[in-house]
Amino acid sequence: MAITDKIYVKNHRQLASQLETNFPKGAFSGATLDILFGGEGLTNLDEATQDRVLDFAEDFLDCDCQSNPHCGHPEEKFISYLLDLRAQGLGPDAIVDVMSDDYLVYAYPGDVLSFLDSGIRTLEAAEQLADVDRQGEQAETIRRRRKDLTG
Repeated sequence: MAITDKIYVKNHRQLASQLETNFPKGAFSGATLDILFGGEGLTNLDEATQDRVLDFAEDFLDCDCQSNPHCGHPEEKFISYLLDLRAQGLGPDAIVDVMSDDYLVYAYPGDVLSFLDSGIRTLEAAEQLADVDRQGEQAETIRRRRKDLTG
């Protein structure tokens, strides 16, 4: 299961009440993307919530794909966002706090930790493969990225 399947809308009940409709808690669920970012729903939200929803849309849903927002690019951008937060030295709890403040979404710190751990293990394997294939430059690039994530 991808980390984006474990990202949830903060204050879900309050938002559902403001929008007068039900939608899934998963921030990257198709129905959630359609309801929250489809345009009509935004007018029913309070101003502070509108700002954060628009920030989320601008940062992750802005793509020219015909199937946007269901093209996979929003998830890729969000994963890059999480990795950048970790590269800045934030731990799982702080990452959850920042994403909640920035975009009104949350995850469980344990899920973020598992995601980061899995990413580090994948980078270790890729680094070893690059070394075996005598791709020194590629191995060094992967090594630097892995060190960014491990602190």
